[in-house]
Amino acid sequence: MALKPLMLLLLLAAPGFAQTIQLPSKETLRYSIEWRLITAGRATVEWNAVERPRPGWQVRMNVESVGLVSKLFKVEDEYSADLSPEFCAESAQISAHEGGRQRETRVAFDAEARKANYLERDLVKNSVVLAKETDIPACVHDVIGGLYYMRTLDLEPGQSAQVPVSDGKKSVIARVEAQQREDVRTPEGTFRTIRYEAYLFDNVLYRRPAHLYFWLTDDRRRLPVQIRVRMQFTIGTINLLLEKHE
Repeated sequence: MALKPLMLLLLLAAPGFAQTIQLPSKETLRYSIEWRLITAGRATVEWNAVERPRPGWQVRMNVESVGLVSKLFKVEDEYSADLSPEFCAESAQISAHEGGRQRETRVAFDAEARKANYLERDLVKNSVVLAKETDIPACVHDVIGGLYYMRTLDLEPGQSAQVPVSDGKKSVIARVEAQQREDVRTPEGTFRTIRYEAYLFDNVLYRRPAHLYFWLTDDRRRLPVQIRVRMQFTIGTINLLLEKHE
């Protein structure tokens, strides 16, 4: 069961288009996670404006397996990141408990030095898995903060943008493409949306072959109501569907 790619789903940005939408100062999004036609997990994303020690944004995401999947392979992943007022990544932390595997990852993004410092530790073995320094642009987007930045932009079907993205281990310029308008049905109702594709897999940021799509409501809120990673047949498709917006 490949739930780990869920931590890669929310990874989007599109510089170069006018920012027209202001994000709320506080928001919580709750998703159901479907894999192979069963409910495999739940994801919660919390977004907050912060003033101390300096103005900016903070985002947190929790992913946990449920039901039969949890009995076979229990997943409890937590992600948090601090962002500048312009949504540039400043720091990120991942705590991953997946089966018997327990890892903690910290990334510090230094905009002035244009470096990202990545440190991953194995908490079971109490050892360093990987320590690495990577070159980054002055403003780069992390895996979740980029989705919120995307929501502030006016990117219409037929348009695309080049995107600075880093997970701390690698920094790339990826393409985000607005494809078409579609209706998406969720537990909160049916929404008119625009479907986008982010080209992050296939040896761009991630080696694994896959397609990453996301649907934002075609209104001033730009809510991410659905996110989907379509992988090779042996793994299948992972789909996040919005259950509740607060």
